[in-house]
This record gives sequence, C-alpha cells and structure tokens, in this order.
Amino acid sequence: MTDSSPAKETASEQPAPPADTMSDFAYAAGIVLGLSYPILALSTGARAGYQLLFKAGVTYYLPPTLSAVAATSYLFATIGFAVRRKWAWRLSVGLLGFETLLTFIVGTLSFIYPDVIGRTVWRHFGIDYGFFPLFQPLVGLVWLFSPGTLKAYGLKASHESENQRASDSTKI
Repeated sequence: MTDSSPAKETASEQPAPPADTMSDFAYAAGIVLGLSYPILALSTGARAGYQLLFKAGVTYYLPPTLSAVAATSYLFATIGFAVRRKWAWRLSVGLLGFETLLTFIVGTLSFIYPDVIGRTVWRHFGIDYGFFPLFQPLVGLVWLFSPGTLKAYGLKASHESENQRASDSTKI
C-alpha cells in the first residue's frame, strides 16, 4: 500500500517559485547590502568628521575629504537598496560605479604616492575597512543588475507581461 499524502512529498516535487520573483540569495544579498552600507557610511563619515573638525594638527585635508566623499556615496547608495523605484536604482548604479572607480584610482595611487593619498577609506583598496570598499560596490552592482532585482525595480517585465504583450501584438 502506498501513501500519497501531501505530507510525504519530497523537495524535488515542490513547485518552483515564479520566474519573476527574486531568488532567496538575491533577496538576502539586498538585505545585507542595505544594512552594511549605512554602517560603512557611519564609520567612514565619523572618521572623516573627526579628522576634519576635531583632530588637532591636521594640515592636509585630502584624505579626510576623500573619506567624506566616500561616506556620502555610501549613504546615498543605501537609498537604492531600500527604495524600489527606477530613479533609486539609477542613483545606486551611478554611485556604485563612481565608488568602484574611485576605489581603484585612489587604491592604486595610494601605492604609488602614499604621502599624497594618506589614510583614506580607499587607501590600498580599503585595507583599513577589511576591503569592504573594494568588493561591496561590485557585489552591489551585480545585485542591482540581477534579473530578479531588475524585475523588482520595474526595469524588466515579468514573463507573464512579456507573453501578454506578444499575444496582444499578434492580434493587430
């Protein structure tokens, strides 16, 4: 006698999630990015603020200014991880691209001209911050361009919408 009750179904018999939803990994990555960016903005901004406003004897303002620019970028990039709108997605893509570019430029220059660059968040590709300034914007860009994220932001139509448009166009 075989038991075909639903309680004995295996994982392989479970229906697949709809194609237009975010995978669990993409959803989790978005949460991690949405939480880690404000923390990085706070730590970088606090460091820059202290160096610019309170630290005695600061005569060279490029390093803390670069860190303040980074903190501002981190803060505004967070908007794109929290707000599911096209403009917020574009803002985050632009800021993460800017952040990635500056991480590579300042990181490289910090090896060539260490006295000019000083100790910024981007020095040696973010070594003082566990290399988060190097890999975090890259992970963010991958997440922002993933199919589930594009659909969540309304930048890519769902499969049903594409099929509906295709059937509507054949009726004309």
